Amino acid sequence: MARLLNLLANLFPLWVLVCCAAALWEPSLFEWFGPYIVFGLGVIMLGMGITLSASDFARVLIMPQPILLGFVAQFSIMPLLGWTIATTFGLPTELAVGIILVSCCPGGTASNVVTYIARANLALSLLMTMCSTFGAILLTPLLTKWLVGERLPVDAWGLLISTVQVVLLPVLAGLVLHHLLPRLVHRITPVAPLVSVIMIALICANIIGRNADLVFAYGGQLVLAVGALHAGGFAMGYLAAHLFGYDELIRRTVSIEVGMQNSGLGTVLATKHFTNPQTQICLAAVPCAISAVVHSLIGSVLAIWWRMRPVDDKSDE
Repeated sequence: MARLLNLLANLFPLWVLVCCAAALWEPSLFEWFGPYIVFGLGVIMLGMGITLSASDFARVLIMPQPILLGFVAQFSIMPLLGWTIATTFGLPTELAVGIILVSCCPGGTASNVVTYIARANLALSLLMTMCSTFGAILLTPLLTKWLVGERLPVDAWGLLISTVQVVLLPVLAGLVLHHLLPRLVHRITPVAPLVSVIMIALICANIIGRNADLVFAYGGQLVLAVGALHAGGFAMGYLAAHLFGYDELIRRTVSIEVGMQNSGLGTVLATKHFTNPQTQICLAAVPCAISAVVHSLIGSVLAIWWRMRPVDDKSDE
């Protein structure tokens, strides 16, 4: 059963792609999930939290340099790349804001799945995701305010409160459960990745379905812009690790961590803070939803390619 659950979770790009395609074909199909988007992200972050323990934080001290590199790259390369692409592609303001917002988000749990498939450094990936997730509590609102401020008014404090609610609290709750109810956590841990994949697929499909007309109108341009964002993140993350002299496994891990964002968080923040009060439409959430599909596909292709090109020296794992 565990192997089956693992296989189904590893097919996450397929589930996201199928659900989003179905939402475009029949936009009302995932309408019911709208009120549960915030809950869905909370479940994802809770699932991440239960995989953490107090010892994980101590392990950061063992390999601080590559974690610091991934952290700095995550919150420098991606936001600046997002701002550049949003400006260069000349997208409507709300769509440009969505691209910038998702570029300011931390690495997502999907990066851990891709790292596992690629046979890169999974422990390092988990620690990078953990650190960028906690860092995002302050950095995502501040970077979004800085880079988006000229386009739309940004309530940085509101973004901060929302990030605490949908990221920090569920992760801390999972961490507490890990220590207080270890037997329960042991039972649900094999199911957690698949549940996270289902939540991501439902969140993205709901957003795509609600904005199907916009996706058809700007789909090609949006996919190119979001694709450029993530492809650039993968490439520049790999290059950064290479320039600092890290081995191939760490290069691959940093590349995956930088190139893959927590698109679910971007979608939730966009929905809560950039919805047009008159039309009740949130265009900024569309690039975030497309991001989940695009980075999953790019990451999966890279993971398969790297899996076929194993690294002999795995002493850093």
